[in-house]
Amino acid sequence: MKRLIGPQSALRLPSARIAIVVLLGIAVLTAFGSTLAPQNPLTINANALFQGPGAHHLLGTDYLGRDVLSRLMAGTRLSVLTALEAVGIGLVLGTGPGIATVFLGRWFDFAANRVTDALMTLPYVFFAVAVTAALGNGLVQAMVPVGILLAPFFFRVTRAATLEHARAQYVEAAELMGASKLHVVRVHVLRKVLPTIAVTTASMAAAALLAVSFLTFLGIGVQPPAPTWGGVLSSDLAYLAQAPWAPFIPGALIAVTVGALNALADAFRDRRGAGTLAAQPDPIIRTHSTLEPADDDRQSQVA
Repeated sequence: MKRLIGPQSALRLPSARIAIVVLLGIAVLTAFGSTLAPQNPLTINANALFQGPGAHHLLGTDYLGRDVLSRLMAGTRLSVLTALEAVGIGLVLGTGPGIATVFLGRWFDFAANRVTDALMTLPYVFFAVAVTAALGNGLVQAMVPVGILLAPFFFRVTRAATLEHARAQYVEAAELMGASKLHVVRVHVLRKVLPTIAVTTASMAAAALLAVSFLTFLGIGVQPPAPTWGGVLSSDLAYLAQAPWAPFIPGALIAVTVGALNALADAFRDRRGAGTLAAQPDPIIRTHSTLEPADDDRQSQVA
């Protein structure tokens, strides 16, 4: 029988440890970035335009003389929290129907899959522009369409994992003994699908952070002079001739954070085995696909 590999085993990987350290640093900046910023991120200094990294400005200044380090630190909260907002919307809209389709019949499954297919065809940039035009040009409003378009990914992964465990013998036995569908989902299925949802959440958080950076890079959903990672990158690219080093700093911050999220998700996925994101079925009652002949049966077959 395959030994279940838990989160502690996954965290032994160097990539997972590095990812945890990076994400802890981002979490600190999200909570205290504005407080820890060495200077006011909105202060304009006409005498310090396009200064390179130095003792007074560790990452240099932008086209208005504002401290780049302070703007990145202060912009972490808005960038990260809005990305988490999109992930939360996708999580709520995707996982519930993904689990329900297995137990509510073919018509609900068919309708949910068709809605999911339709959402996956929508370009999120144009969808985000349309929603912000209707709700107002704010980053919180812009994350609503992004979260809606993340929901199909949660739906498909959750539905596949639920189908795997809903066909187990212990689930069939519980239903034959009169257990309600809600009881089966809550006791026998949900706890085994949660590891899959956790891995998907980490991957979708990376995608949401990229979406936030892209939208703020285009100036969608953010009101200047509010600092964001994408907004800092956009302003730096506009003055590339005067400060050619500047775009690498916010670009590296976005890339490192997204890479850490993906590395953490890959670590948990790999340590659980290829193609196995959720916990294994109970060892006492196993699914038909995992039945193996007992040792006595193997010896009798050899004899």
